Amino acid sequence: MPRIVLITGATGTVSTALLDVLQGADVHLRALVRDASRAGGLRGRGVEVVTGDLDTPRTLPPAFEGVHDVWLLTPNGPRAPENNMNAMWAARRAGVERVVRLSVVGAAHHAPNRSGRLHALSDRETERCGMRWTILRPHWFMQNLLNEAADIRATGTFSLNMASARIGMIDARDIAECAARVLLDDPDRHHGRTYTLTGPRSRTFTEVADQLSRVLGRPVRYLPVSDDAKRKTLLGHGVPEWIADMLEEYAQAYASGWGDITTDTVADLLGRPPRDIADFIRDHADAFTPPAGA
Repeated sequence: MPRIVLITGATGTVSTALLDVLQGADVHLRALVRDASRAGGLRGRGVEVVTGDLDTPRTLPPAFEGVHDVWLLTPNGPRAPENNMNAMWAARRAGVERVVRLSVVGAAHHAPNRSGRLHALSDRETERCGMRWTILRPHWFMQNLLNEAADIRATGTFSLNMASARIGMIDARDIAECAARVLLDDPDRHHGRTYTLTGPRSRTFTEVADQLSRVLGRPVRYLPVSDDAKRKTLLGHGVPEWIADMLEEYAQAYASGWGDITTDTVADLLGRPPRDIADFIRDHADAFTPPAGA
């Protein structure tokens, strides 16, 4: 009988990509969602959909019943350690064998941002859970650039409060493939390991704009803005205040040089180099290109 793999955060960027990678593997995929109405596409792909909320422990036991492996992705917010705790408790009670947890780059008790410090709490809990465990700490997602796609299409510019930060950004598809590699390998092979995942090189956003220009065949410029200006834009788009504050903390850390790191971990896990920013842009060129006649 195939191993049952529970995917939490099943409609998020990385988990969606992970489900794509795991399709066809000799595992039974079970997806945990809070809102079943958003999961119709998963059922059509042969994924078992269960409802539950990491905020509410009593909703979790049916989702974890019979599960061998858990892909643990908690919502980004002040309750993240509580969400992790609820999932870990449900996993332990259900007899889960292994947890593969998505953390963040630089997670530490002394991280210069609340998200990193909160993730450090959950990482430590995971390390002491009594089950087999692996932690993935990915860098800034290239998919974040899709949030700027509307401006790039309309004006040929995008604005971030990152100054001249150099960041080892990574394609979320590579994160998903690394997660799949861990989940499909023998449970002992990656036990007790924490992997920092990055792209092949650190990039400034001016360099990203140059790559956008080259791939799209039209000029694209990066326009640095202040923290206050970016915060106003985010709040205007309905981003919760806590998230806006968290993103500002990350931007300030990156601008100080904190994100200028790369590792060989993706290549070591996958046997190929990670995707570069030009690969990402080519694969998502339609998102950045104005419609014909516009």
